[in-house]
Amino acid sequence: MANGLDDVVAADTVLSDVDGAGGHLTIRGHSLMELTGRWHHAQVVRLLFDGFFDGLPSDTGLEKAIGRARTEVFDLVQPMLTQLAPLDIYSGMRAGIAMLPDGGELDDAQRLIAAPAVLTPALLRLGRGETPIAPDEKADHAGDMLRMLCGTASPALAGALDSYLVTVCDHGLNASTFATRVVASTQAGLTSAILAGLGALKGPLHGGAPGPVIEMLDAIEASGDAAAWLSGEIAHGGRIMGFGHRIYRVRDPRADALKAVVRQLGSGNAKSGGETGRRLAFAETVEQAALEVLKLAKPQRSIQTNVEFYTALLLEAVGFPKEAFSSVFAAGRVAGWIAHAREQQATGRLIRPQSRYVGPVPDLVA
Repeated sequence: MANGLDDVVAADTVLSDVDGAGGHLTIRGHSLMELTGRWHHAQVVRLLFDGFFDGLPSDTGLEKAIGRARTEVFDLVQPMLTQLAPLDIYSGMRAGIAMLPDGGELDDAQRLIAAPAVLTPALLRLGRGETPIAPDEKADHAGDMLRMLCGTASPALAGALDSYLVTVCDHGLNASTFATRVVASTQAGLTSAILAGLGALKGPLHGGAPGPVIEMLDAIEASGDAAAWLSGEIAHGGRIMGFGHRIYRVRDPRADALKAVVRQLGSGNAKSGGETGRRLAFAETVEQAALEVLKLAKPQRSIQTNVEFYTALLLEAVGFPKEAFSSVFAAGRVAGWIAHAREQQATGRLIRPQSRYVGPVPDLVA
């Protein structure tokens, strides 16, 4: 029985390795802690793309190319933005990406990297009754994403968002990456493959979880008693958002990486630093209470903090509303999806697993 494909190896990959027992994430030979806060987004994109595209430029050259791609995407989607605006942010972003050419070259990949970073701020601004801000192709990717959202981007906030994009760039054969590889295996274009990944990421059991973390924290803060609120949620069959993972049996290493970024923001001199520090201290209290409640409620399972818990705090701190969290997640993960799509296409093998029929059998007339 392979429901959920647990422990089924579906691909050989050079891109990332998730060690669920040890709590380690390796991305092309580098540990997560080596990358987060030390490598910039364009460097990690190049790391992921290396060997999958001809003519891959230097880190600086790729940063400039992605900047030009942001302008190309904005020019392409701008006439359609008002029609996308009534949709929820994620659906509008996904529909905008569907407008991109469905090719397989480096230019296509760069536009797909650019698209979530352009569409998400533009749709958020339209939802607030504000005019979208055109990209600055000379700016760094994370900084320009925030500038398109808020009009300005402090180095501290831009650096925090850059660290986030790096942290979530790839993570083994998760649901959205597998969906991307399935479509890529048909030799469809990169846009088609990435749209499959986007569809999978939207679900609350995958990329849709960080928003509910904020709702949970707000509800607990209003209640004034974390342990009582959490115990009540479990007693009524609810899920504690930001805890538990399909692969990790120990603490998700991405949670620690992002927590360190939030702590740095909270201790800085930025105007929002005081509120971020207060929010982090409260979240740490909730985290400890949740771990204790979960240990008592489910002693047979090891349920630890996952990436969504501190994702929510970081994206809130840099200025994104919770309804945009999944779209920002996509902005980071799209680089990994593209690399996996190219890796899958290089094998030339169509992904076609078998199923076991367990339904009724018709009567056959001799």
